[in-house]
Amino acid sequence: MAQHVARPSVTTPSVPAALPLKAIAPWAVFFGILMLILLYFVGAEQGATSVFSGTGVHEWVHDARHLLGFPCH
Repeated sequence: MAQHVARPSVTTPSVPAALPLKAIAPWAVFFGILMLILLYFVGAEQGATSVFSGTGVHEWVHDARHLLGFPCH
């Protein structure tokens, strides 16, 4: 009968590749602008600064306004 001996294998730890800032910056700007637009619609889309007439947008984001602490009525 043959006997098998377990030999430890030596592996070097892998290092994740660094993402360059130039690859992340456009996405960060895009999501930053998207979040500012969302904040506008949740926080200020009513009254004199309203982009859309009526209360449709207000009703869609009504609960989010209260959750984030914006008064609306």
